[in-house]
Amino acid sequence: MTMIESMYKYMKVGIIHFMAYPVLNGDGPVAETLQKIAEDDYFNAVEISWIKDPAAKAEAKKILKTSHMVVGYGAQPRLLTTGFDINSLDEDMRQKALATLKEGIDEAYEMGASGFAFLSGKYPGDDKKNTAMEALIASTVELCNYAKSKGNMRVELEVFDRDIEKKSLIGPAADARAFAEAVSKQCDNFGLLVDLSHIPQLNESPEQALLPVKDYLTHAHLGNCVVKDKTHPAYGDKHPRFGIEGGENDVDETVAFLKVLLDIGFLNADNPPIVSFEVKPVGDENPELVIANAKRVLTEAWAKL
Repeated sequence: MTMIESMYKYMKVGIIHFMAYPVLNGDGPVAETLQKIAEDDYFNAVEISWIKDPAAKAEAKKILKTSHMVVGYGAQPRLLTTGFDINSLDEDMRQKALATLKEGIDEAYEMGASGFAFLSGKYPGDDKKNTAMEALIASTVELCNYAKSKGNMRVELEVFDRDIEKKSLIGPAADARAFAEAVSKQCDNFGLLVDLSHIPQLNESPEQALLPVKDYLTHAHLGNCVVKDKTHPAYGDKHPRFGIEGGENDVDETVAFLKVLLDIGFLNADNPPIVSFEVKPVGDENPELVIANAKRVLTEAWAKL
């Protein structure tokens, strides 16, 4: 297949603001760094997360309104920085996770987001897997219904690693599919988010990760990871720049991922989905350079398709 058309015809190119810049905890230079992304017309989508300071939130809202970008909301930090678990078998913990995610849905609507993403909790072991899956399905249906009662935002679950770092219930493609199938029977505003950087952590290929879930896929992330060297500063789910020494993903892996996304009709001209970079500086790396690296990789990968 020769791809000469603009990638913007097939996808909304985005970036995860709270990973590219150190604002994961909802504090720090949120508005200033969001402004830099909004000024960069390479991006027509941006994913934000919680913003704790009301003045910064008001400023961010203004930036997003002016910029003509599609906005996604990532609620992963609301779980990862608090330790709350949405499929916990401890009901009190599950309710805490639900409460913060509902607050996130409120904030996502306030910021004009079209989608709301989160992740499953810990994998509790084979013996408790089914019970945890039931808890996750119940939680997700509740979140979808809550989101729907307020508007038309889509709720998306991001697939994470099972045994490297996040050790999430969802998980391998077969489990992601079974889960999405169960939720989609009850909700029409649900989808899955697959991240290129999690595929090597799950020991899957792009085909193995994407084909089973193609009917439920609504969103994708592009990133890198380090899994072979446990002493590497970016080992695990750290989303280092593409091509980092010891890493898994660069231009060729991005090409392979995009090719499957095109083949299954996920990338399409009728309803271009959000495809966002999830990249994070390692050590004292400059965020702007890491972002420039990602843009070069995607531009080159698209040209090679």
